[in-house]
Amino acid sequence: PGCIRELSGRIAPFILRRKKADVFTEIPPKNEQILYCEMEEGQKEFYERFLEETRKKCKEASSNPKITKMEILSSLLRMRQVCCDPLLIPEEKRDGVDVHTAGSAKMELLKELLLQTIDSGHRVLLFSQFTSLLAIVRKFLEEKEIAYEYLDGSTKDRFAHVDHFNNSGDVPVFLLSLKAGGLGLNLTSADTVILYDPWWNPTAEAQAMDRSHRIGQTKKVNCVKLIVKDSVEEKVLELQKLKKDLFHDIVENSTEGMGTLSLEDFEFLLS
Repeated sequence: PGCIRELSGRIAPFILRRKKADVFTEIPPKNEQILYCEMEEGQKEFYERFLEETRKKCKEASSNPKITKMEILSSLLRMRQVCCDPLLIPEEKRDGVDVHTAGSAKMELLKELLLQTIDSGHRVLLFSQFTSLLAIVRKFLEEKEIAYEYLDGSTKDRFAHVDHFNNSGDVPVFLLSLKAGGLGLNLTSADTVILYDPWWNPTAEAQAMDRSHRIGQTKKVNCVKLIVKDSVEEKVLELQKLKKDLFHDIVENSTEGMGTLSLEDFEFLLS
């Protein structure tokens, strides 16, 4: 704590930070909530295989310099993909597992949430880091004959898609990749934001939520995170909080809330 106070005091003269609430006091409130689900049995068995593999790599990394952080991150990626939907796992990594029957508790939760939210007259921004996940959602929306807009890193005429969503009352859903849609877009016509999968960087998630919760918004905004219980996703949330608290202690009393992941961070995620 003493070191943090000293660092905060040293950098304070060089940081000018204005909060959105200070600039625009009439902005409606933003409600954040987490919805949890438990893995299907087949999904859990698939997840455990990647968990053991990743723990083994992490344990060996402390004594074997040939095992890089990138290899551990790659294994963690597979764990996170199984949490989202086993269908995201590349065919060469499935080891004979039938991903179509493994099931995805989170995808079923999302489908139910989307239908309820749309039926209630709300408009939704759905963010995911995985374009392959967004493709699964697109197929579901098309089967249900629900209109949607879509944006990822390969999308051309980004603002044409944004304008169509904002100005067309019969398009209730906008699907966005977190990287492509997290900055520079004004989507205040939506009042619900769903983050399908947690990211390491809490600042990036906050920026995604703020595509809707910003100046020009007239409705209360509901932001929902979907999290699989007893998985690496819960650990990501805890790690986010640790990094966010450090950021808050330094800046409020470095502009990046999430630094480079250390070996200790990896061990925490797998504990």
